[in-house]
Amino acid sequence: MSENMEFTRNYSDLCTDQGYQFEFFCDRCGNGFRTTFKPSAAARVTGVLDAAGSLLGGVFGGAADLGRRARDATWEQAHDKAFREAAEELKPHFSQCPHCQAWVCRKSCWNEKRGLCKECGPDMGVEMSAAQASRSREEVWAHAKMSAEDKKLSESNWRQTIVAQCPKCEAQLDGNLKFCPECGAKLHSDSHCTECGEPLKDGAKFCGNCGKKAE
Repeated sequence: MSENMEFTRNYSDLCTDQGYQFEFFCDRCGNGFRTTFKPSAAARVTGVLDAAGSLLGGVFGGAADLGRRARDATWEQAHDKAFREAAEELKPHFSQCPHCQAWVCRKSCWNEKRGLCKECGPDMGVEMSAAQASRSREEVWAHAKMSAEDKKLSESNWRQTIVAQCPKCEAQLDGNLKFCPECGAKLHSDSHCTECGEPLKDGAKFCGNCGKKAE
């Protein structure tokens, strides 16, 4: 087994005096896996000596102290061994991206086709679906923010010029009105092109749609 230790950042050490346990996390989504708890043999031996020391004292108490010192001297080596075994156990569930070097879970964050994590090589089908959903949400919010007057404007009359100020009394107008609320002046012409039927702007000499001279 290799002595090199991987997963040096994205893990939690849950080890105690009684045994060894680790959790390994995906750098992208944060989900992960936890190893099964493995009791420590040194802890069992020390526990027996502690019990003997508490009951009999003297030589057995000294033996307990010696057992604790022996355990402390070897615990780090046992801990490193347990960590390497845990990493080997869970490594098949992770892949390291060759581009960003992140360790990601193969289940949710690895793009098998591209050989990259989904941060560096996104799943285009998922991205397109998310983009469509985002656009739809923006349209829903935009429609919800429209005023009641704006919602009355259909596609057929949207091109109609909306007058912001009465041309007669210069009163400020709120919305797409037909008559000025201050002086009653008519704001839009009812004249249409005799050739194509396109509404003619006030004062227009020719139709803006077909070019026929206004009559």
